[in-house]
Amino acid sequence: MINKLVNKIKQTGAPIVVGLDPMMKFVPEHIQKKAFADFGETLEGAAEAIWQYNKVLIDNIYDSVPAVKPQIAMYEQFGIPGMIAFKKTVDYCKEKDLVVIGDVKRGDIGSTSEAYAVGHLGKVQVGSQSYYGFDEDFATVNPYLGSDGINPFIKVCKEENKGLFILVKTSNPSSGEFQDRVLKDTDKPLYEMVGEQVAKWGEEHMGDTYSYIGAVVGATYPEMGKVLRKVMPKSYILVPGYGAQGGKGADLVHFFNEDGLGAIVNSSRGIIAAYQQEKYASFGAENFGDAARAAVEDMKADIAGALANR
Repeated sequence: MINKLVNKIKQTGAPIVVGLDPMMKFVPEHIQKKAFADFGETLEGAAEAIWQYNKVLIDNIYDSVPAVKPQIAMYEQFGIPGMIAFKKTVDYCKEKDLVVIGDVKRGDIGSTSEAYAVGHLGKVQVGSQSYYGFDEDFATVNPYLGSDGINPFIKVCKEENKGLFILVKTSNPSSGEFQDRVLKDTDKPLYEMVGEQVAKWGEEHMGDTYSYIGAVVGATYPEMGKVLRKVMPKSYILVPGYGAQGGKGADLVHFFNEDGLGAIVNSSRGIIAAYQQEKYASFGAENFGDAARAAVEDMKADIAGALANR
């Protein structure tokens, strides 16, 4: 799957992943009204609104970007109907040949980790039959329980030719409370040691040029990204924090290798709720999908310009 991701980045010229992180405040009123008319102001109505919103977004961006990243919490808040909307979204994205990164941030051990890995990336055995659960192509994983939490995922990834993005240095302001702590025996910050371990895990599961085992490193910490790029030369870096969290193209150049590959940058509300921004307000709520596509093209130009001028 990493080979497909790299090839689609080359084809689209867009090292971009769109975060499908729907919130009801992002869903235009006309979509909400129709969903509530059909299902009432219920969890089913909310899930239908989210699904219809996602579908329009996907229809407008699928040929412009290589990948999407649905954040499962945005669906879980609506209970079982929300999870059905999550699955419908994953399936529809795959129908459109998009690479799907399940932003699930799982982190546990033993049989629990195995179950998470099977549920999101592999097949579950039911009697004599086996079935895919959510069937994403990649999943995000929290490594802070150690190899016990990661190895079950790597096992399933090898079986299914799928991949991981492991949290290394996250984009949130308080990430440094733990991740930046310097370890006395190495004089290195914790995030760098995690990056070294990601590189080792990645050696066990290589694609043609990059590993199936990637890392999450926030755009809000470009200097740390520069260090981690050297620590993990064969790991793809998923970079959150662009746009709404303050990251911009000029901050991203160190996350990429010299060939212009090696990183994929996430934007969520900056794309899916672009119509609510002053810059794209002229599209109006009725044309929110067109606004999202315009935001993708602007982001693509921003990143390309930054890489050209580094």
